[in-house]
Amino acid sequence: MPIVFVIIGILLLFLLIAKFKLNAFLSFIIVCLFVGISQNMNLDALVKAIQAGIGNTLGFLVLILGLGAMLGKLVADSGAAQRITTKLVSWFGVKYVQWAVVLTGFIVGIPMFYSVGFVILIPLVFTIAMSTGLPLLYVGLPMLTSLSVTHGYLPPHPAPTAIAAMFNANIGKTLLYGIIIAIPAIVIAGPLFARTIKNIEAKPLKEFYNPVVIKEEDLPSMASSILSALLPILLIGVAIAAEQFLEEGNIRNILSFLGNPVIAMLISVLVAIYTLGLSRGKKMKELMDSLSVSVSSITMILLIIAGAGALKEVLVDSGVSNYIADQLKGSSISPLVLAWLIATAIRVCVGSATVAGLTAAGIVLPLASGTGVSTELMVLAIGSGSLMLSHVNDTGFWMFKEYFNLSVKETLSTWTVMETMVGVIGLLGVLALNAFI
Repeated sequence: MPIVFVIIGILLLFLLIAKFKLNAFLSFIIVCLFVGISQNMNLDALVKAIQAGIGNTLGFLVLILGLGAMLGKLVADSGAAQRITTKLVSWFGVKYVQWAVVLTGFIVGIPMFYSVGFVILIPLVFTIAMSTGLPLLYVGLPMLTSLSVTHGYLPPHPAPTAIAAMFNANIGKTLLYGIIIAIPAIVIAGPLFARTIKNIEAKPLKEFYNPVVIKEEDLPSMASSILSALLPILLIGVAIAAEQFLEEGNIRNILSFLGNPVIAMLISVLVAIYTLGLSRGKKMKELMDSLSVSVSSITMILLIIAGAGALKEVLVDSGVSNYIADQLKGSSISPLVLAWLIATAIRVCVGSATVAGLTAAGIVLPLASGTGVSTELMVLAIGSGSLMLSHVNDTGFWMFKEYFNLSVKETLSTWTVMETMVGVIGLLGVLALNAFI
């Protein structure tokens, strides 16, 4: 019966979000109450479980996501994203322009939330396509593939970071494994797939094509732009290398400290304030006002993640998670495949990749400890599944459709296929890594 009530709870979540358009955070809290009451939890214990789930989830994530939003805002407002795009296009030339935009999407996508990166980079895609005479989707889809993969696979993005926290997975290893898996996913679903859809004509709607292009002389240098965007990865990467190759001692401890995700993000924001702001004549008040706006923009994301954390805690405290784990222990299906399938099913129903990933994580959490499978790979399996089969209940689907002026059928044959390829290749990459780890 616990599994039946969990399924009913997920269906209720789907109805509240997709059918009744209720806010996702409120929907999560309602489902928490339903699952807890259906499992005969003491009402006081139920409320405390919800509070504990929210607190435990946000305690770590507020720092990571808040600092990540600040860094993304600095990269966007300073023109660093524009500098990276234009410079890479000039280096690669028209023939290899797809690889230039893929690198742009990857570099910019790491510190920046998907929707922000989409809005910032799309005008640059339009400009590149018109100046080169290349089909719009040929140029645009590879960049959006990069953005989507970083959003689904890689910390410090909300879902993978939150799922890693739930599983007590190492953020650095999750990032490293995620990058290894991301490369083939981006290459195949991005540039290679985009070459097969040249016959689909896309053109930007006039009301969406209003690019804010900063003058060349006002842009930050390429070195400052890339350093500011990629500094978190560099610091975390150095920490991973130190832990693997250096003996215990002060140097290793210092490098590990600097590579702690929270410290790495804090250092990156402070460096970006100088390199992308103060050194270029911007006033501190202007920069701080901009950072305040960036943090306010992620409030709802934090609440949604908090709601998912509450559901996870209710599933654990009510005994549902352990019951599900016991039922699945005898299954011949790999826990990684099972996690991916559950995330995929919720993604198809609910639409939101973040909601799908976090909900699936709460359900399969006991499998990580009970089977000995790598928690980092569990995070990536769930992340891959959460990107699958984007369709009409996903906001990303409609953003792509409207910005590129496509029909629903054309969007399904381009965007949905790309997202599905990313999800499948992600799972294959996870299973391949699992054979060696």
